[in-house]
Amino acid sequence: MAEYSINKGIGNSVEFKGLKSQYLFIFAGGLLAIFVLFVVMFMAGVSQWICIAFGVVAASVLVWQTFALNAKYGEHGLMKIGAVKSHPRYIINRRGIPKLFKNRKI
Repeated sequence: MAEYSINKGIGNSVEFKGLKSQYLFIFAGGLLAIFVLFVVMFMAGVSQWICIAFGVVAASVLVWQTFALNAKYGEHGLMKIGAVKSHPRYIINRRGIPKLFKNRKI
C-alpha cells in the first residue's frame, strides 16, 4: 500500500502531490463536479462513449489547469488576484481644488 505525505508540519498549508491549499480544493471539487456531470449525462441516455470521452477530456483539462495555476500563482496567488480586483483603479474626488486646501474647524 502506498503512503502519501499530506502535511509537512504544524502551521504549514496542506499539500498533496505539489498542489497547495486552495488549488487542492479546486482540484477535488472539479473532479467531483465532472463525475456528477458524467453520471447525469449517462442517466439521461447519452452514449456511453461520449460520456467517457467527456469525462477523460474534462478531467485532463482540470488537472492541467489546476497544476498550471499552482505553478504560476503559488500558494496565495488566487487570493491576491481577488484582492486586486476588489480595489478601485483610481479614486474620484469631486471637490473643487480650493475646498481641498481650506482649513476646517472641527
